[in-house]
Amino acid sequence: QVQLVESGGGLVQLGGSLRLSCAASGAIFTIYSMGWSRQAPGKQRELVATITSGGSTNFADSVKGRFTISRDKNTWYLQMNTLEPEDTAVYYCNALSRGIRYWGQGTQVTVSS
Repeated sequence: QVQLVESGGGLVQLGGSLRLSCAASGAIFTIYSMGWSRQAPGKQRELVATITSGGSTNFADSVKGRFTISRDKNTWYLQMNTLEPEDTAVYYCNALSRGIRYWGQGTQVTVSS
């Protein structure tokens, strides 16, 4: 199994930046891909960014050019720049391991205008 712990959320002003972190423990050697999703009030959870163990990345169109995803050993990061009110959501990190997707507990990101 894989356990995930997120950190780094908070309140930021329009145009500001935040970096989210996700620390993995357990069977981290089995993780194929890692990523971030978010869920705003009244909306479905949406994929924001992913990174594979080989370093390939993918982003939602709404965050391309503003967000980056990176990994350092058992921790991966979501750097969020030029934040907009539409980015306000609970952000969840996730990891795909042996066909099972594990989720973190979520961290709130609020962008004020």
